[in-house]
Amino acid sequence: MTTKDETICCPPFEPTLWDDKVFEWDNKKFITDKVCTFFYMPLNFGSAMKRLDSKVTKANATMPDWLCLSDHTSKWNMDVYLAVDKDIPEAENITLSGKYCSKVYEGPFKDTGKWGKDFEENVKSKGLKVKKMYMWYTTCPKCAKKYGKNYVVFVGQVETV
Repeated sequence: MTTKDETICCPPFEPTLWDDKVFEWDNKKFITDKVCTFFYMPLNFGSAMKRLDSKVTKANATMPDWLCLSDHTSKWNMDVYLAVDKDIPEAENITLSGKYCSKVYEGPFKDTGKWGKDFEENVKSKGLKVKKMYMWYTTCPKCAKKYGKNYVVFVGQVETV
């Protein structure tokens, strides 16, 4: 029997699948929602994810890799993009296409600025530049604590310099 304290809601993350990768997306499907932030700290991330999950469940769809990209558009807003395997009714459906790079980081969120600079240098070392940058928080804080790892993946749409 699993107690509430033992409950894990986020699947384990395998960093080697995403660390230091370059890949192409061709009309990769996502649904979007907005999260209110206070100086970049999400305030209603959980409720946004519940809204998205409800739409996915209702449509009998899946979330490939449990991929959810975050785009911090300001100190006060973050757009989230949840990967899905088909169009979802009653959701804002979008697609992303192009060349992307990803790099995995592990540690406290206070290192995000340092990770962002490292990510841009990593992309630059490949002869590319970042056009648009996203972050993927691979687990909720409770699951990160249970797993003992807080993985964050930077995903950037890139172009040749």
